[in-house]
Amino acid sequence: QVKLVESGGGLVQAGGSLRLSCTASGRPFNDLNMGWFRQAPGKEREFVAAISWIGSKTDYTVSAKGRFTISRDNANNTLYLQMNSLNVEDTAVYWCAATFGIGRHVYTGGFDYDYWGQGTQVTVSS
Repeated sequence: QVKLVESGGGLVQAGGSLRLSCTASGRPFNDLNMGWFRQAPGKEREFVAAISWIGSKTDYTVSAKGRFTISRDNANNTLYLQMNSLNVEDTAVYWCAATFGIGRHVYTGGFDYDYWGQGTQVTVSS
């Protein structure tokens, strides 16, 4: 069993920054492919960013490229999402997710993930 706990959400003005954290327990963190997803009111859950457990390969949704950075600190079992230049459209509940998959693969589909955190709210004001 893998438990994920997100933190770091909050209220920020457009143009500002936040760093989300996700701490994992239950299995060695470097065995997990990890991702960030979000869901805004009235919208479907969407992929934001992901990172593999071998090689730390990354992928981002188009709107996040150049603004968001996903990273992992395996020694502390923690996943991060650094979000810069936030805009109102980034307002959503953000979840981290984990799966045991192909080590060098970056998973971008929600159906690929088996474990999910509780979510953390990010609100961006104009």
